Amino acid sequence: MNVDVPTLQADIDVCQCLAHTCPVTSRTDLPLTDVTCCAPLTREPLTAPAAEALSRTLKAIADPTRLRLLSMVAAHEGAEACVCDLTEPLGLTQPTVSHHLKVLVDAGLLTRDKRGVWAYFALVPGALASLAAVLSSQQPLAFATV
Repeated sequence: MNVDVPTLQADIDVCQCLAHTCPVTSRTDLPLTDVTCCAPLTREPLTAPAAEALSRTLKAIADPTRLRLLSMVAAHEGAEACVCDLTEPLGLTQPTVSHHLKVLVDAGLLTRDKRGVWAYFALVPGALASLAAVLSSQQPLAFATV
């Protein structure tokens, strides 16, 4: 292929850059959800901003697919998983899995590292522990039984 003459390629696989690798930096326009500032729900009422932050995180894990993804990444060897390793077990396409992973990254639960054409995801250290601390109480929660 002559690089001096611009041409259009019909196939996207030909257009992909395979040689460029660099770590992806964190987005600065979207603050990560910080639930460590919140007291446990049963100790004192949540403030409006704390409730907003907590609800964003809970919405991210409320989807069964995202909850499974979080579990799969945490259980994967080295607690890090490539998006290519997550598509088959879920039975979903790569773009769909990537969308769900982006929601988890934006919620501050996962980090993303781009390597070549693939993205690798890992748990944010302490994210699940701080979420569990906010939800913890002195008494066990009563769940409705069917």
